[in-house]
Amino acid sequence: MFLKNLIGDRRGAAAVEFAFVAPVMILIYYGMAELTQAMMADRRASHVASAIGDLVAQDTDISATEMTDIFNVGKAIVAPFPSSALSMRVTSIRKDAGGTAQLMWSKGYGAMGAATTAAALPAGLVAANESVILAEASYVYTSPVQKALPAPMTFSQKYYLKPRKTSQVTFSN
Repeated sequence: MFLKNLIGDRRGAAAVEFAFVAPVMILIYYGMAELTQAMMADRRASHVASAIGDLVAQDTDISATEMTDIFNVGKAIVAPFPSSALSMRVTSIRKDAGGTAQLMWSKGYGAMGAATTAAALPAGLVAANESVILAEASYVYTSPVQKALPAPMTFSQKYYLKPRKTSQVTFSN
């Protein structure tokens, strides 16, 4: 009789089912939270590259002090994520009459130093004797929880912007 009642007893079934499902649900929760944070970091890196390039493209002449201020704007945009993982670079590239890209100046912040050669430009972006501002941002995202995303992820963005007030933005010390 006792054995027959024990087999038919279903009172603990929900607890057993929960014990099987709970670890999977918790992993999905952490995964979604980490993925959302990573996507936010990627969007911030994109916004940093766009903003620093736009600030430079709106000027006619950039000084070292202004460049420091522009990089500080980039660090403020990436907040609340740590700015120590952020690298930025702004480069002015000009095509000569022969169509060859020439590096005019470049300034970098963080692990991304100043460029030493002109980057290859997309076809048709700049005509001969015109210049373009190349703004780059790179952010190394490390998840604070590191359950679903255990390894750091690097997000890199590039923006090409034409100078607005002059044919070429110059850099003066």
